[in-house]
Amino acid sequence: MTTEATAGRGLREISNENYVFLQKWVHQASGIVLDDGKKYLVDARLSPIVREEGLDSLDDLCNLLRATRGAALEGKVVDAITTNETLFFRDVAPFDALRSVVLPELLERNAATRTLRFWSAAASSGQEAYSIAMMLLDMGLSSWKIEICGTDISEQVLERARAGRYLQIEVNRGLPAKFLVRYFDRAGLDWQIKPEVRRLVRFEKRDLRDDLRGLGPYDVVFCRNVLIYFDIETKKKILAGIRGCMSPNAYLSLGAAETTFGLDERFLRRPLNGAVFYQRGE
Repeated sequence: MTTEATAGRGLREISNENYVFLQKWVHQASGIVLDDGKKYLVDARLSPIVREEGLDSLDDLCNLLRATRGAALEGKVVDAITTNETLFFRDVAPFDALRSVVLPELLERNAATRTLRFWSAAASSGQEAYSIAMMLLDMGLSSWKIEICGTDISEQVLERARAGRYLQIEVNRGLPAKFLVRYFDRAGLDWQIKPEVRRLVRFEKRDLRDDLRGLGPYDVVFCRNVLIYFDIETKKKILAGIRGCMSPNAYLSLGAAETTFGLDERFLRRPLNGAVFYQRGE
């Protein structure tokens, strides 16, 4: 059992044998590739689970994963490994391009239906999806039929996203002050997104490696800082699945270090006002 002494110090470094096991286990469970230099990340993400389970080391956790087929424990490990930091209006440039170029084009194209559909394909705790919603409301599009779907493999972060409640430090990072005043209510020490924003967004659990048919078609897909965690064949599969969920001429936003080049040539690269989007052809 974990004692006060072990809880107050770092855990023993995972053995090479168990790290190899964990690499294979995580890849099978989530598709994420943990290279040999990611032991620090594994330690930081999984140490709280080790202590919560009353174990003494990451090696003990690996042994428990070998012996147990419990969805609860496996879910905790997947959630811990896949949960990535996010913030409102992350990196700014893609949102500026969305407002100044992509949305004006979509408003003209979709004028007959007055419908806009967006997908935040790795929604995490919801900041990206809610950023899109706030931008649309700020542009005076509340009379349009707007659908924003946020998906993630982690049910834990999706629960936070659905709640729409954020810490002070989270709203301090990236969120314009006017949006905090307009679209949030104070909730004790936290901030609660107003119903007018939350009603535009829904969240559901999805693994991007699965069959994505039934989603979409979407006008804009944000799948940012996700592909970098997968091997080449998984990247190709994910991009093909996303493309199948996009309307003709729809736009895809990837992370700054990501590209469709060499993975799916059916996307057209579109530099837009300091950002790069990828457009699905007809």
